[in-house]
Amino acid sequence: MAALLLVLVGVACYLGYLVYVSKNALDDITTDADPTVVIAPEQSVKVKPVALMLLGMDTRKETGSLNTDVMMIAAMNPKTKSAVVVSIPRDSRIALSGYNTRKANAYYAKFIQQEKKDGLKSKEAEQQAKKDLRAMFGKFFDIPIDYTATINFQGFSDVVDALGGVTVDVDMDMHYVDNADGTKINLSKGLQKLNGDDALDFVRYRKSNDGKNMSSDFDRNRRESQVLGQIADKLKSFSGVTKIGGVIKAVGNNLRMDIPTGEVENLMKTYYGIGAGDITFIPLEGTWKSPYVYLDEAKLQAAKDALRAKLAE
Repeated sequence: MAALLLVLVGVACYLGYLVYVSKNALDDITTDADPTVVIAPEQSVKVKPVALMLLGMDTRKETGSLNTDVMMIAAMNPKTKSAVVVSIPRDSRIALSGYNTRKANAYYAKFIQQEKKDGLKSKEAEQQAKKDLRAMFGKFFDIPIDYTATINFQGFSDVVDALGGVTVDVDMDMHYVDNADGTKINLSKGLQKLNGDDALDFVRYRKSNDGKNMSSDFDRNRRESQVLGQIADKLKSFSGVTKIGGVIKAVGNNLRMDIPTGEVENLMKTYYGIGAGDITFIPLEGTWKSPYVYLDEAKLQAAKDALRAKLAE
């Protein structure tokens, strides 16, 4: 999601009347970056493939959660102007030497807790936790992961609204209410245009209150790919460009990256115009056995190979 949103901001960099707005957004987006880091020209994303860890965070006050409900690894190649995006089911069992075995979405919060115990304050602990998470999943996928990007649920919803909604095929009736955290999902099966909140509900849906319809992490990952593909294609259209101001505002308010500002600008310019046809979405799958998803080893290896190949093109 964050990689596609960066492309979105990149369009604005080519429109003179939005330069000021996009600059302010970049300043907000890159607050996690180390200002002392200098990237050599030969290491820039303009000429070198880059891997990003993309995290969707549920930061609602009602939940008080730091779990990473959406987790993706994106490998992007500047020569081919293309990307591979691997979605990780949130309940995936991660067993890796040197780390405690946990669900994939639990590590970020645990890393923050540990960094705070070691004496770091909240912001610094979060920044270091992202580095810890990147290092761990880099080891898991056998690739170097260069940067981390996080976006919250509100950002996803705001971007969809700024683009005038997305048209998707809702695969089942979705009705779920949870008064504790304010969740109210009410979608009917079929092809339809969704606003931001409904698109978020479509992606997040797990089960109906009456127990008639159930959804898995694998279904959620497929829905994520469907919505992100729609967003990417809308950004290439004239209608998307005309609405870019509102999208930039949504991104700036809700996206945080640890990439130096200059490299974000290079990333946006390099991947300007990328669409769904240029992105290979690979949702990892496996077998559910409470409380974990046990990933299919063959499909995991195929995803690893695809990421490495994209970084080597």
